Amino acid sequence: MAKIDEAEIERLGLEFEKKSPQEIIRFALDKYGSRISFASSFGAEDVAMIDMIAKIKPGARVFTLETGYLFPETHDVIKRIKEKYNIKLETYAPSESVDEFEKKYGKLYDTDTDKCCSVRKIEPLNRAIADNLDAWITGIKRDQSHTRANTKKIEVDKKFNLVKFNPIADWTSGQVWAYIRENNVPYNVLHDRNYPSIGCAPCTKPVKPGEDPRAGRWAGKGKTECGLHPSK
Repeated sequence: MAKIDEAEIERLGLEFEKKSPQEIIRFALDKYGSRISFASSFGAEDVAMIDMIAKIKPGARVFTLETGYLFPETHDVIKRIKEKYNIKLETYAPSESVDEFEKKYGKLYDTDTDKCCSVRKIEPLNRAIADNLDAWITGIKRDQSHTRANTKKIEVDKKFNLVKFNPIADWTSGQVWAYIRENNVPYNVLHDRNYPSIGCAPCTKPVKPGEDPRAGRWAGKGKTECGLHPSK
């Protein structure tokens, strides 16, 4: 893993604030080549990003986490994205099947959401990151929640010791959806049913008008992040 020059990343963070998502993606892919991947949960932001990435560098790496609890609609959009775009999709799953997991812990998503996310998401993520990555790209936006409000377009991810690119950090949901429509990007149909943020089926509910876009994630659990993107 390459040593991170934090001062250089800080400088680029200021410079990149004025750059377009495509300019940032191109820089990231050119600089890190096969040692960078896009982390996708196939939400609206992520499918828009995949469209940009595939147009800039066909065959670029994309990884996703298969927790075993994804919605059927999520599997459907993954299939449609794979059919439309030339990407190298890498899927990482927990070491235990859902049946094995529930025999050991029961329905842990009801009793201990942090441990559930740790086993079903963070452990596979650690393997994804250990798989020859020096940097990763995300589709997170500042307006998704207060925990993401200070996200920079490039920053040091100290939790995973990677350089992290967030090319659409300053975009609004309106900009994301305008891009999806203009470019005919396949998207998860749950978005049309008041699910702005989509995770695992047992822990994701539709939101009411005016609610935080991530209010449907772990509703009533006092939790808005699974640990992939630490609160700031």
